[in-house]
Amino acid sequence: MPSLHPLRTSGWLRRTAGGLPAAFWYLWTASLINRTGAVAQIYLGVYLLSVRHFEVSYTGLVIGLGGIGTALGGLPGGIIADRWGRRPAMLGGSVPAALTMLALGCTDGRAAVLVLALLLGVFLGIVRPAFTASIIDVVAEADRVRALNLNYWAFNLGSGAAALLAGLLARIEPVLLFATNAGVLLCSTLLLALKVPETRPAATAVRTGPTGLGPVLRDRTFMVFVGLTLLGWTMIETNKMLPASLVADGLDVTSYGQVIVVNMVLIVAGQLVLPGLVARYRHEHVLAASVVVAGVGFGLVALADSLWAYALTVAVWTLGEMLMTLANSAVIVQLSPSDARGRYQGVFGFGPPGAMFLGPALGGLVAEHLGTGTLWAGVLCLGLVLAVANLAAGPARSRRVALLRTAAERAGHGVGKELSGPGDHRSAVLPHAPA
Repeated sequence: MPSLHPLRTSGWLRRTAGGLPAAFWYLWTASLINRTGAVAQIYLGVYLLSVRHFEVSYTGLVIGLGGIGTALGGLPGGIIADRWGRRPAMLGGSVPAALTMLALGCTDGRAAVLVLALLLGVFLGIVRPAFTASIIDVVAEADRVRALNLNYWAFNLGSGAAALLAGLLARIEPVLLFATNAGVLLCSTLLLALKVPETRPAATAVRTGPTGLGPVLRDRTFMVFVGLTLLGWTMIETNKMLPASLVADGLDVTSYGQVIVVNMVLIVAGQLVLPGLVARYRHEHVLAASVVVAGVGFGLVALADSLWAYALTVAVWTLGEMLMTLANSAVIVQLSPSDARGRYQGVFGFGPPGAMFLGPALGGLVAEHLGTGTLWAGVLCLGLVLAVANLAAGPARSRRVALLRTAAERAGHGVGKELSGPGDHRSAVLPHAPA
């Protein structure tokens, strides 16, 4: 077949992964290692339901508190990354996160589990803005979207392996989930400590303006995008309530691991191909399509009654997730100021991690009191509303990009080149939202 010609394959590989610096690949490897061992994070819901025998609403609250803790931790994490550097934030958050993970596996008290889940989220949240900012720091402007997509690919490749490993460890000894997760956190932290130098741009070490969150929070266009992203990822995070539907249909709750691995496999396969297919489209259109597709996927869960049917629903909403991530990656590159990169990362971090609270917590309440059918129908309706909202927000985002480009060119910082990316030749519509 022509598409499998070695020269064409090598050319595709160079376009996908070539030309990136060694520091990026150390960050990429740390991400892959970390997610491969994130067995407790992935299987926490199953652990709480099947090992600790907690009710669905409490399980959703625990997972949700971890998400809100991650969102809250991103705020000081972003400030630390901009003021003192990326390494203090990354290394300073990872070690206590590992210790908290061990404590969570040794605790069965309801209050203690809630507190530890919140603390774990905070420590992990401190790391996130600095980690993503480091990737943007070390990669050339033209390669940043590609690098962030490769990191997302590694994240999901590791998550797929973790989902399979988690099922095995849970059957042997559930506490191994937490011990393994903590050990891997420490290993990835050691790799970052030894191989990734401080990457904060030298110019930002000299404080020439406000170093707090005020300028970020006053950016209305950006904050609207954060809100829409929060709701979009809330849809995705309701997948944590799939075990409740599986149980209601008489299926084994541990089959969640087999179903959710479809998500990771599709992302690993599709994330390397999909960017080229959607690059020609305006990003508000991609975002609108993403939430509609995700909503339909979750709506179909109400009709599923077998393992294969559940796997099909996962495949549909995974396509929506991939489209959403692609658009967000382009936005990160285009509208993350170099002197406030960590802070923008931290504030945008309220999106996905905040959704980790809202999705499971609200989903658990709706599923328990109104039924899982109502939950999935509600997610479908939310997707349709968000599609309209993303389209309506497009013009304001376009004007904001144009203003930032003009200001950057006048300042002579060369950001004009950074602001040109996939889809930009059609319309400057990308909202500024580092993540």
